[in-house]
Amino acid sequence: MVSWRARPGPVGTPADRVAARRGRLLLHDELPRVRAAAVAWRGGLGALLAGLLGFGLLKGRTDVGELAAPYGAVVGVLLLGALVCGVAGAVLLLRAAYGRPAASAVPDHVPGTVPVGAAVLGHVEALRAARALTWGVLATLACAGLLTAAVALTWYGPARPAEPPAPTAPPVPARPAWRAGAP
Repeated sequence: MVSWRARPGPVGTPADRVAARRGRLLLHDELPRVRAAAVAWRGGLGALLAGLLGFGLLKGRTDVGELAAPYGAVVGVLLLGALVCGVAGAVLLLRAAYGRPAASAVPDHVPGTVPVGAAVLGHVEALRAARALTWGVLATLACAGLLTAAVALTWYGPARPAEPPAPTAPPVPARPAWRAGAP
């Protein structure tokens, strides 16, 4: 039978202590950095979408009913997709910037285990905020792309073909004057 015995490792060097201190500081400052990045992205993407919407309202065809048969429905689907992506992006960016819209649950310390410190909880929240930021940016950019496609299709899509004039009945000849009084 093989026996194994755990022994203490080498004594930490000053470089090990400096690296550990930097790691703790990095974890400690991680969540505020992610939140600040989310606020900056939110502002930048909001300006991008505002500019895109302003550009879309300038000129061009405004009535989707003027488009050929399938293109009006395609514009509607693109606008619906843009709305869904825009709302998802906004919610995710707000979540990344300000956190979960709920009270944070602090786990109780279980005897015999290592307690979870504030740095670990902050790191977990920072990872979630960074994930929400990434998905929020992607959803907002998808919204911008779908809006651009919808506006472009509305402006440059093929027009509905003109309807042929309704057939008219041939004119009814007038009754001859000699029959005007006849029954």
